[in-house]
Parts: sequence; C-alpha cells; structure tokens
Amino acid sequence: MKQSAGNTLKSGTPETIRDNTENLKNISIHVPYTLKPLNDKQFEHYLAGLIDGDGHFSSQQQLVIVFSSPDVQLAYYIKSIIGFGNVKQVKDKNAYLYIISNKDGMLKVISLINGKLRTSNKFYQVINNILAHSRYSKESIEFKMNNNSSDFQNHWVAGFADADASFQITIINKNNRAKPEIRLTFQIDQSDKNILFSIKDLFGGNIGYRDSQNTYYYGSTSFRSAKKVIHLFWYIFHLQSSKSLINYLKWRKHTYWYKKTPFNE
Repeated sequence: MKQSAGNTLKSGTPETIRDNTENLKNISIHVPYTLKPLNDKQFEHYLAGLIDGDGHFSSQQQLVIVFSSPDVQLAYYIKSIIGFGNVKQVKDKNAYLYIISNKDGMLKVISLINGKLRTSNKFYQVINNILAHSRYSKESIEFKMNNNSSDFQNHWVAGFADADASFQITIINKNNRAKPEIRLTFQIDQSDKNILFSIKDLFGGNIGYRDSQNTYYYGSTSFRSAKKVIHLFWYIFHLQSSKSLINYLKWRKHTYWYKKTPFNE
C-alpha cells in the first residue's frame, strides 16, 4: 500500500523472497490482534483471494504466502485453521512467509481453494507445479478455476484486497479554494489485468498499465466508488489484515468530510 495511508510497499514477490529461504528463521507466535472469525466457506474464499494476491505455488511443491511485519498474526491465524506449515521471518527484510511443504497440508489447501482461484497464473501453478508432479499425480484431483467474473458475493475480494490493495489519502490545497480537496484512492496492482476488470465492474474506476514494471493497476478516486468499497469491506466481507484494516479505517474516516469538502468525481 502507498505512503498516503501509512502503508509500505512489499519488499519482493513470493518468487523473489523464496530464494532466501535458507536464511529464514522460525519465530515464536505473537499475541494476535482480534480478528473477525470466518466460517468454513468464508475462509475458503478468503484464502483463495489471499493466494491470488500474494501466494505462490513453487516448483519445489511449496505454497508460499508473503506477509508484511504487521500481519504476522494473520499468518498464524491462517496456519491455525489449515493445521499445517510454518511461519518464518525473512532475514534482513520486513517480511514473513507462511510455507506449506507437507503433502497432506498441500492437499488440504488445494481442497479448500478448488473452484475459487480467479487468476490464471495461480491456477496454472497448482496444475503444473503441484498436481503434475509425481508426488501428487496419483491423487486424481479435478482442480477448477472460478471463471464467473460477476461472482463476488464472497470473501475472496477481502483476501485479495488484504494482499494487494492500498487505501490512499491525498489532500490537495489549491490557491483558489478555501478548503482542501480530499481525494480517496483505492488501488490494486496486479500482473493479471482480467481480474482487475472484474474489480472495476464491482466498484467503478479505471485500469492503467505501468510499462516500466509490466504490471497493471486498478484505481478509483470518486466518492461514489469509495462508498461502494466502504459498504463491501465494513458491512459484508471484512478485511482480516491489521495493516489493511488500519489504513482502511483512516481512509474511511475521511469519507465523512464529503459534505464539507469537495471530492474528486
């Protein structure tokens, strides 16, 4: 997430950080923040969204999910639900990894997210890096992707936002205005543009492309879109990440200025 809402950029992709696993150390469990409980079905969709955003199924038959330092408690929460894997700190980085290498743990994850992943790259990682391996080839698993671009009535969107979204606050002072303009930006960066078009259909906004990084981004700045984001994440599909939740609450607070301060539409 961006500087405006107190968020920091991730230090690397799962693929980049995975190369440093020999420098990892186990860490003790921390006292968790209060997380809103998810039932089984909600957790399955949330986990799929989190993996679509910040997970990686490696050629070493591992699932690696990246967490920033403020969200180590979320990593332990997910581990406690799945019942497999380890949470480790990356040496010299403000990042933690939740890693599953155990076959039973991997099979449980695949069962939980089957039919719920939405990005093609994560789907084919499961097919090519996990299920095609001799270790899993006898399992006869029919793994499916969620291709329904309008089906967002579940916690996938909260998991995806916890992984990849940013809530930015920009205050613009202009000489010809007595009051500043408050601009609230909800943004998601992804290499898969198709999923971003689905997000755009959900909230409104725009899709852009960064040639230097070869990535796409979704962004919305209008108050109309902000109201939709608030309604979805506050009343229906709750964010679980403390980092995202704190930034979201700061962002949400500024929406109550709209009657007194002009918003960018």
